[in-house]
Amino acid sequence: MQKENVNFTQDQQQEKLSICDIMKEDTSEIIKNMESKMPSMFQSYSDMYTKYLHTLDDIFGTCYIAEKEFFDKLNIDQGILIQIKQNSESMRKNYVENIDMAAKLFDENIKMSMETIKSFDNYAHAMMESYAKMLSQYNKSTKSSD
Repeated sequence: MQKENVNFTQDQQQEKLSICDIMKEDTSEIIKNMESKMPSMFQSYSDMYTKYLHTLDDIFGTCYIAEKEFFDKLNIDQGILIQIKQNSESMRKNYVENIDMAAKLFDENIKMSMETIKSFDNYAHAMMESYAKMLSQYNKSTKSSD
């Protein structure tokens, strides 16, 4: 650690440091590191959620096997079973529609967020160009008064 500090101090003496360079380099490194981790984090979450959903599906499959014999022996009226089936199908359709709507809403929200970021980026670049021109004019005016 001590040796690194000595090398850093020597390097500092050789080149003039800029606060902008320091902040840009460190910020860029952090962002690149975050970007590199995101795909694996999202994939891991997706894998975990997929496993969770398959586990739920397996539980209902196991219950089906275990309870089929029991319910078959009850000789439940077919009219009641038809009504249960209709209710189940109605609920399933509602759930599927809600999932589809939520997915579309999520996609549209992402699109809107991306456009917002794009607009901000354009605005920030325009402001930086304006700021750079202003600094350039200021520097010219201070040099001419010297």
